[in-house]
Amino acid sequence: MKHEQQMTMEEKLNAVRAGVLGSNDGILTVVGVIFSVGAATTNHFTILIAAVADLFACALSMASGEYASVSAQADSEKVIVAKEQQRVQQNPQTVMTDIQDFFIKRGVTMQTSAAIAADLMQKAPLETILKTKYGIQLGHYVNPWEAALASMVSATAGGIFPLLAIWLSPDNIKYLVTILATVLAVALTGALSAYLGHGFPKKAIWRNILLGILTIMIHYAIGKLF
Repeated sequence: MKHEQQMTMEEKLNAVRAGVLGSNDGILTVVGVIFSVGAATTNHFTILIAAVADLFACALSMASGEYASVSAQADSEKVIVAKEQQRVQQNPQTVMTDIQDFFIKRGVTMQTSAAIAADLMQKAPLETILKTKYGIQLGHYVNPWEAALASMVSATAGGIFPLLAIWLSPDNIKYLVTILATVLAVALTGALSAYLGHGFPKKAIWRNILLGILTIMIHYAIGKLF
């Protein structure tokens, strides 16, 4: 049986949220390095190299973390599928009971839920128990390579804001432009995260701006120590 590999709406929203968070990480790590190194040296080339290196490190770190996380989740789901497949073959009555209980807990009468469970056991027992008990769609696994690539792109897209600001702006206002670019970028990620999570946009925006400024201050103070 061939299974569609299309993402569910929930998975799409989770992917977008992860992308927004990845962008936020990219912004803050790069601007942190810019201000910590900038506080320790006035060599513009050194600051740029450090920022570029950090951008790559952040993107690769996020990608590897996402790959490991998604791979582990897929492996866990495959173990569950194998276990339930064995149960369907060896002890189908317990599977049918679990399906029936699922509908009873949602207000369906015992008689009706028994009829539904019996019908589903005839049509798609494994798919049904996976969906009702675990929320798993049979044969539907997120590709870890795609997740890693998406995470890498989002982190890079975020980190490019402060990097371009420090690189392209005039020397006398480099740090001011970088701060403004960072504030704009984190405000955008805050607004997007609030929109996707049905939260409060103003609160999310100001929270992100505060964290961005705090990140700059802490890293600048660390750079001054050296």
